[in-house]
Amino acid sequence: MSRRETLRRMSILVVIMGVLGMAANVPATAQRSFDVRDLVTLERISDPQVSPDGSQVAYVQRSTDLEADRGRTDLWLVAVDGGSAPRQLTTHEASDFSPRWSVDGRSLLFMSTRSGSSQIWRLPVDGGEARQVTDLPLGVSNLVLSPTDDRIFFTLDVFPGCETLACTADRHSEIQETKTSGVVYEKLFIRHWDFWKDGTVSQLFSFSLEDEDAEPVALSSDVEGDVPSKPFGGAEEIAVSPDGSTVVFASRVEAEKEAWSTNFDLWSAQADGSRSAVRLTADNPAWDTHPSFARDGALLWLAMERAGYESDRFRLRTATLRGGRLEEVETLTESWDRSLGDFVLSGDGSKIFAIATHLGERALFAVDRSSSEVTELVSDGSISSPRPAQRGVVFTRSDLGHPARLYFAASDGSGVRVLADPNREQMAELRTGEYEQFTFPGWNNETVYAWVVKPAEFTAGRKYPVAFLIHGGPQGSFGNNFHYRWNPQTYAGAGYAAVMVDFHGSTGYGQDFTDSIGGDWGGKPLEDLQKGLAAALEKYDFLDGDRVCALGASYGGYMVNWIAGAWNDRFRCLVNHDGVFDLRSMYYSTEELWFPEWDQRGPYFENPDQHEKHNPVNLVEKWQTPMLVIHGALDFRVPETQGFQAFTALQRQGIPSKLLYFPDENHWVLRPNNSIQWHDEVKAWLDRWLKN
Repeated sequence: MSRRETLRRMSILVVIMGVLGMAANVPATAQRSFDVRDLVTLERISDPQVSPDGSQVAYVQRSTDLEADRGRTDLWLVAVDGGSAPRQLTTHEASDFSPRWSVDGRSLLFMSTRSGSSQIWRLPVDGGEARQVTDLPLGVSNLVLSPTDDRIFFTLDVFPGCETLACTADRHSEIQETKTSGVVYEKLFIRHWDFWKDGTVSQLFSFSLEDEDAEPVALSSDVEGDVPSKPFGGAEEIAVSPDGSTVVFASRVEAEKEAWSTNFDLWSAQADGSRSAVRLTADNPAWDTHPSFARDGALLWLAMERAGYESDRFRLRTATLRGGRLEEVETLTESWDRSLGDFVLSGDGSKIFAIATHLGERALFAVDRSSSEVTELVSDGSISSPRPAQRGVVFTRSDLGHPARLYFAASDGSGVRVLADPNREQMAELRTGEYEQFTFPGWNNETVYAWVVKPAEFTAGRKYPVAFLIHGGPQGSFGNNFHYRWNPQTYAGAGYAAVMVDFHGSTGYGQDFTDSIGGDWGGKPLEDLQKGLAAALEKYDFLDGDRVCALGASYGGYMVNWIAGAWNDRFRCLVNHDGVFDLRSMYYSTEELWFPEWDQRGPYFENPDQHEKHNPVNLVEKWQTPMLVIHGALDFRVPETQGFQAFTALQRQGIPSKLLYFPDENHWVLRPNNSIQWHDEVKAWLDRWLKN
């Protein structure tokens, strides 16, 4: 082909790409490459709530103020038919969140910090000022409305034995004023996730909207565990019957074993507090959660079967609740090898819209209540928060190239359309990397899935350095999702290609695949990562196999430490965020002991050989690769000493290394400016070893 012909064809291709907006998800008007400052400042939408008539959706939208170093949330409204643009409902400088529709659809109850603490407010949808509903001495969480519109339910952190809320408030004041600082504990937990246990318990309360001067009534005071579960449980663990008379909630049992037990049960209480809570699922020693009532009164919930295993499969169960007992219990998804997440009943009650991780996607499914048949409705991304609407379902969806948008789809999954896209203009200005899923034969020649993301400024024929991202969990996934901490587009925008492998132990590929990592943290997953990187280099000629850095957090950080000794001749650099360094000291210092006890087949003192089998500390003498270590002081899951030990091992052996330490972050990096610093340091580390 002549040079003139080549140039002519290239010109035609450029024109076509401009017309079609090609480069996969890259708009034709894009002006610059995506970077961390874009990631941090993007608007985030969540918690869609459909009006009782199914015609409107209220949702939460978060904006980030870098100057103030915080995010703020407001309430927005959009029509399901898409006939009008989204409308902002609140503009207060405080955060407004958790919108819940009144039964008549004329107002929204919501939570807000505008009074100085989290309290409940009411806002007329068609105009008018918000009015404060609760003015309690303690902050309110987890708002749930009764279908009869006469009550609301919420949770408060109270001291057991305190009969009034003022008692708890006074107790806090007394603790602040005492001249001693010692704290006495008689059982685990001492601390959990990122907070120290202070003796309070989260309890469920009922509050009458017909007499707002009345005191809230405790519904779970006879239950030892928190309602909802901490640290991540929410209002999805509370459900109210259609007639408003009964509340079902989830709570941990065996409180004396809470550091190593995953036994959560459902409980039933009268909405007015006239009867003590009754335990409903005592026959299941594993996890029961996410109760939900159908309009016909049937109770649905999610249940695991294996005690002590947090990553067991969640099955969808249904039963009839009569007199504080479950009858006619049935498992609807016994034959479907996927673990359910969020779910909701359709408008007519004939099926359940459910979310499950599936082959690198987080898809929307429909489960028929009569036949238990499961149908995939919408995929191609990560779907959350399904809500029934007029003749369909509303949900949020993100993917590797775009943050979450609000969508509507018909009940059969057809007619998917966007209702709200707050980042449309900003994303149109940004170049992001094309992405693609691929498979390869991993451990035991079993199929393993992976993703590759091209650099945003991709040019055919060039070679690009590689960021090899390793997910945490370990029962997790790096799927088709727009992540706000580990987003491959931040690497693509910096000129790197990203490769992500869902190794054995990942979720979304069947329970056996997930279970396979048990007792084998450094075995099958390492083999999958080795074969996955080799497969990517063979398949994609733009990947430069001589310039690769491995990065991971949590279990991914553990794997980076394991790689440093067990695969020490492959990478030019490593990044270890909150990674496990020594499985022995990790067992005796972490908080949720069910993690190591399940995956390492028991406590360290009962099975030390298993814990030591794949312990990174045992291979420290083989370390030679430059490593950036990152850790947060408030990380009680993988305590900060794990990072300090890794850094000490590196420094003492003269291996090039850096420590980035955050005194105010937990297992994650959440503050906006800290996130920017994190990404800048990681990019500088990669540039040092892969570009310079």
